[in-house]
Amino acid sequence: MKKIISFFLAACICFAQTKAQQIASFNIKLDKTNNLVGVPMSINLDELSHVADSALALFEVLGNKQFPIPFQIKQEGHRAMHWIINPMGKTEFSYVLAHAVPSPFNYIKAIKSATDITFNAGNKNLLRYNDATVYPPAKIDTAFKRSGFIHPLWTPHGQELTRIQAPDHYHHYGIWNPWTHVAFEKDTVDFWNLKSKQGTVRFAKLVSKTEGPVFSEIQALHEHVVFKKGGGEKVALNELQTIRVYQPEKDKDYYIVDITSQMNCATESPFHILEYRYAGMGWRTTEYWNNTNCEVLTSEGKTRKDTDGTRAKWCIVQGELPGNDYGGAAFLAYPTNYNFPEPMRIWTLNTNGRGDMFFSFAPTKDRNWLLEPGKTYVLKYRLVVFNGKFDQARAESVWQGFAHPPQITINKK
Repeated sequence: MKKIISFFLAACICFAQTKAQQIASFNIKLDKTNNLVGVPMSINLDELSHVADSALALFEVLGNKQFPIPFQIKQEGHRAMHWIINPMGKTEFSYVLAHAVPSPFNYIKAIKSATDITFNAGNKNLLRYNDATVYPPAKIDTAFKRSGFIHPLWTPHGQELTRIQAPDHYHHYGIWNPWTHVAFEKDTVDFWNLKSKQGTVRFAKLVSKTEGPVFSEIQALHEHVVFKKGGGEKVALNELQTIRVYQPEKDKDYYIVDITSQMNCATESPFHILEYRYAGMGWRTTEYWNNTNCEVLTSEGKTRKDTDGTRAKWCIVQGELPGNDYGGAAFLAYPTNYNFPEPMRIWTLNTNGRGDMFFSFAPTKDRNWLLEPGKTYVLKYRLVVFNGKFDQARAESVWQGFAHPPQITINKK
């Protein structure tokens, strides 16, 4: 039976190739700093062809044969074609764009329920975005409620890497990104410490949801809300957050997530983020980790003992996991982010008496940031979520692919 299936697939590939009319070919060359981990790629399709999306196919050239690979087209002011390079130690890649019937590939899904959106690939849950308001446990002040956050973040093997509403910090919500010390209309507002009842960040609406064979993503509008002293409220900042989860590569124990925040003042008043020791993109990790079973490594060679307050372009947090397993995530910052390389807030080894783990890229840890009306401010992060151990070479590889995507040499037909 397997031989029959293999023969059928080979016949389909050959048939697709014989019917394909080449539009363009292009080559990509990686160097040894970015050929260890998959590299998401994109190309401006409108510069190559005006053939309808449904009549395009992408092939990887291997020797004298061509094999169809997954691709995805998205409108980004132009038609952008996306795919993922799977280096496996290689450095040179060739592709053909053709006028042909595309091959079917499995989608990574973004499954909407009444309370959340779960990204799922191959019947495995990877990440859940919570759009409904989540309330704290009974008898805890409801001021600690929150929406618009990621939890759980699962490893490829299914272990949770995030935690919410820990008794020591009920305002911690998996992966989330409020600001702590903001000057707005003659008040200083804390959006992070919900107990202060000065402000919060909440989900406002789902702007878009996309599914495909290369990635699925959502765009969600977050409102940074000020609680006024007279009992009213006012939206001070609008944030369009994009969460894109890439299809895990076959037989690889990692997957990639991009989180992008576009921020605009919601009024004619500036949003002045003041220097504070923590704020921005935070990650409260699994309660399974403590100071005996997890570790930290940054792009500058710092470990958990000496990381807090230092700067980095990437940071690995990993440790032991249930099932006698190991895993974690590498958190990467984009070079155009404010105050890059970004300062970090990382809890000390004796936090809560057992060394609970918290990580944050905190761009305003050592300086103010003035967000002015009429302007857009962007923060971009990439996560590599994995099982097994991640090292400096792999983290640097994925950061290079994120920050400096390899150039594409195009040969039009």
